[in-house]
Amino acid sequence: MGLWIDTHVHLDAGEFAADRDAVRQRAAAAGVGLCVIPAVAASNFEAVRALAHAHGDAYALGIHPLCTGEAQDEDLALLDRALDQHRGDPRLVAVGEIGLDFFVPGLDAARQEKFYAAQLALAQRHGLPVLLHVRRSADQLLKHLRRVPVTGIAHAFNGSAQQAAEFVRLGFRLGFGGTVTFDRALQIRRLATDLPLEAIVLETDAPDIPPHWLYRTAQEREDGAGQGRNEPAELPAIGAALAQLRGIAVEELAAATTRNACAALPRLAGIIAPQ
Repeated sequence: MGLWIDTHVHLDAGEFAADRDAVRQRAAAAGVGLCVIPAVAASNFEAVRALAHAHGDAYALGIHPLCTGEAQDEDLALLDRALDQHRGDPRLVAVGEIGLDFFVPGLDAARQEKFYAAQLALAQRHGLPVLLHVRRSADQLLKHLRRVPVTGIAHAFNGSAQQAAEFVRLGFRLGFGGTVTFDRALQIRRLATDLPLEAIVLETDAPDIPPHWLYRTAQEREDGAGQGRNEPAELPAIGAALAQLRGIAVEELAAATTRNACAALPRLAGIIAPQ
């Protein structure tokens, strides 16, 4: 069984509070050798670091665009200090989750952009790649990336083919997850099929973005069916669906996406090597 890397999973989320260790054990049993756990706010910097060390995983520190409304300006200084404090930690692999979200109503776009630009600068200063949140914001994200030479992963990518090509040109890998398992997700499935294999990494974004076999429609939920909780153990099945779309062996996809994850987040290679 090949090694799978879940490049984006919120293992610290409250949805996993009751069985967090079992969730990680199921992932390991399914062949997920490594998870990358991004922070979303200064308040969970320590939680993601502790989880990564407890389970032999990796973590990223950053302030999510959806959290910028509650974040204090001082949190950027806290992030800077945390990145400095843990600069020798091989499990700290990126600055993230950062970015812009122009989908959720009521968010302050200017404040999001301030935090995004500041965190790109911190990533550059500390020599780390970034994990980017991209939701109806690809062009604005790219505008900043053309000025700040950092690379990393555009997570849960759902932009156009032209935007995807520009991220790849700038050295980014694009993250794909449960959405590729839906027949109706035509644009994302087309991108995941047509992009160069070396541009793709896999992720679950668990507990969010469940694959189709866990998804419940609004009517099903109204009728009492519980929404299936996504978890990192689903990654190999998501990978198998993508391998089928691309017409390649599952083992080839696992090996390629692992290489790609290590290229996007170079410190991962040092974590995997001793295994």
